[in-house]
Amino acid sequence: MSSYAEFYRRSIEDRDGFWREQAALIDWQTPPQTICDYSKPPFVKWFAGGTTNLCHNAVDRHVATRGDQPALIAISTETDTEQVYTFRQLQAEVQRMAAALLSLGVGKGDRVLIYMPMIAEAAFAMLACARIGAIHSVVFGGFASGSLASRIEDAEPKVIVSADAGSRGGKAVAYKPLLDEAIRLSKHKPPAVLLADRGLVPMDLVAGRDHLWAALREQHLNAQVPCEWVDATHTSYTLYTSGTTGKPKGVQRDTGGYAVALAASMKHIFDGRAGETYFSTSDIGWVVGHSYIIYGPLIAGMATIMYEGLPTRPDGGIWWQLVEKYKVTVMFSAPTAVRVLKKQDPAFLSKYDLSSLRALFLAGEPLDEPTAQWISGSLGKPIIDNYWQTETGWPILTICNGVEKAPSKFGSPGKAVYGYNVKLLDDQTGEELTSANQKGVLAIEGPLPPGCLQTVWRDDARYVNTYWSSVPNKMVYSTFDWAIRDEDGYYFILGRTDDVINVAGHRLGTREIEEAIASHPNIAEVAVVGVADQLKGQVAMAFAVLKDASPLEDPQALLKLEGEVMKIVDGSLGAVARPARVRFVSLLPKTRSGKLLRRAVQAVCEGRDPGDLTTMEDPAALQQIRDLVKV
Repeated sequence: MSSYAEFYRRSIEDRDGFWREQAALIDWQTPPQTICDYSKPPFVKWFAGGTTNLCHNAVDRHVATRGDQPALIAISTETDTEQVYTFRQLQAEVQRMAAALLSLGVGKGDRVLIYMPMIAEAAFAMLACARIGAIHSVVFGGFASGSLASRIEDAEPKVIVSADAGSRGGKAVAYKPLLDEAIRLSKHKPPAVLLADRGLVPMDLVAGRDHLWAALREQHLNAQVPCEWVDATHTSYTLYTSGTTGKPKGVQRDTGGYAVALAASMKHIFDGRAGETYFSTSDIGWVVGHSYIIYGPLIAGMATIMYEGLPTRPDGGIWWQLVEKYKVTVMFSAPTAVRVLKKQDPAFLSKYDLSSLRALFLAGEPLDEPTAQWISGSLGKPIIDNYWQTETGWPILTICNGVEKAPSKFGSPGKAVYGYNVKLLDDQTGEELTSANQKGVLAIEGPLPPGCLQTVWRDDARYVNTYWSSVPNKMVYSTFDWAIRDEDGYYFILGRTDDVINVAGHRLGTREIEEAIASHPNIAEVAVVGVADQLKGQVAMAFAVLKDASPLEDPQALLKLEGEVMKIVDGSLGAVARPARVRFVSLLPKTRSGKLLRRAVQAVCEGRDPGDLTTMEDPAALQQIRDLVKV
């Protein structure tokens, strides 16, 4: 292909031909008969008639040619352990886990819920499910009992795989009591629980239900469990994502389309090569952990680092130390993590040999320009933003580094990725916006490419109503994000369509105001929410974290600072976008994966119940805001 533009055009105009070629990147037991069946929109079947297996593609097919090369590198700075598993060793461990699951009654199509810390056994469990055709549902290890119970109830697992505890900042976080309480709360009672005992906290076992992994592993040391060849359309996993209303949605993913999408993305987006090392700093409880800790790198024949710990412990150089030690070529992290590292001693970045690293990819939230410029200047490597969702499973917008080395633009996640027929639409009329710098809803014309969600688990109607019915006069997939596209085809995300502030008839994206405020030299981070106002309908309220926190002790200095920030917003966006107040806090309320809890902030500002806060990293952050808005 001569250029990315031509590559992209072909993926849209010759969809079947394009994806037939990508399908050759994985092994099939039976080749696909139909590349794309879109006879019942918006539901799509990719590679129908083909049979394959995710575990075979991630592990077994590599054993013959690279069996003694590293596959899984499990590192915990919490327990000071490092274990490298070759492809051959990983295959053996996965077969032991598969045999254990089979002995507990798990079969093809059964659900297995995985509630685990970032340890190797979690990877074994995911791959073992894929091996035997079971459907895994990983629940983030930080979820509390109520959230876990609702997921157990919806997934109805035959087995739950868990552990005695996780660890964070050197402190054990007991999982077993949370799990026991969740099972008590749930209407569905799983017949068996499989537990990895790390020796971090004592465990009370329930007779007849609870089984220790170490004992079962011993029974199945020489297990030979063949891969179950499943239809390309067979459900590989469900992963729960919070909706704006109602219970969490179980995003349902297929097998063949997902394997092809990941294999293609490792080649065309990440430029990852077999025999190299990939380091994603995410958690397996999130979609990035599924796609780019477990499946994607292994499918590509790369070693993948699975990291338990903080980016600052034992010190702010730990991630760079791992890049040097394991010669990481591709790294994937989040803007939040980079902002944390920005506060560390800059010497950590020059202390280690980072010459192996070709690019750092960032996703999970918008990457602000100051952060992008800092990490770009400090690393001297390409910083590639990318934008996607739990629902899509792989990037929608980015720079496809493996096709054409195009420049990044600060503040933009990049261009539309091949296979995604991305449109900007007017939210009132549904009409397509084709001129540069027009603001619209980022939408995708069907069919969604391989690897995206098939539906919402056990709720096709919710899938159609949530994702395909929100833009007037058009059946398109809505991302629920505002965006603009510049004259070069680069997109800029402006915030959620459901985070729009309507101030006296003016529609303002919170993201635009945040960008303006973040440009003040003493602002490290900012969150803007729309708060109900009797006069204007809504007003913007801003909460900012300072780089230099000394003004927090001086009310006069804070007033002066607030005035400076207001001036910047006035100058950048106009007085209409000026927040009613800019309040200064020492930290913002976030989930453990680093997402800002804007809805909780908004609820507190409006005197409402902030709802489920089980994923919040530090409750003191929201308390600070409560105290400020009372004043």
